[in-house]
Amino acid sequence: MRYSFVFVLLLSLSAACTQNQVSTEQQPEQASATPPVYRSFEELAPLFEQQNDTTYVINFWATWCKPCVEELPYFEQLHNRYGGQKVKVVLVSLDFENQIEKKLLPFLAKHQLQSEVRVLVDGDANGWIPKIDESWSGAIPATLFYRNAERQFEERQFDDFDDLNNIVKTFIKS
Repeated sequence: MRYSFVFVLLLSLSAACTQNQVSTEQQPEQASATPPVYRSFEELAPLFEQQNDTTYVINFWATWCKPCVEELPYFEQLHNRYGGQKVKVVLVSLDFENQIEKKLLPFLAKHQLQSEVRVLVDGDANGWIPKIDESWSGAIPATLFYRNAERQFEERQFDDFDDLNNIVKTFIKS
């Protein structure tokens, strides 16, 4: 008698797991999936060294930075504007590692960001910041634009979409 109860219990759990798998598979993949976390800048460094005909727009931001959050819609608009073209928007979150689960992931889910998001938690900022740009004080928001050897670094908040897009246009024309 006891064995049949255990069997029924296991069968119920198995059916529940199968139902969860089916419903998960039927849901479209969400843009707010857990982004890759880089514990060292060297793991992320290849992103800044691409040699191709794509213009990269790499924004450094964090959920705790009000100006960063305010300008994120402009980067999303940029991502949508150049979808399918050779412009890649990457949002590098500098949120603290212990805040990824509590703050960053809920933020990404709420705002459904479509741009690629990566997380850098390398605490040796003095070591990697100059590798992005020698003039960077470390303040955010900050954005690196580049295509091959052509680079432009902006340590500021963008006023609006046109402010951001005008820089991208210079890379596309050249």
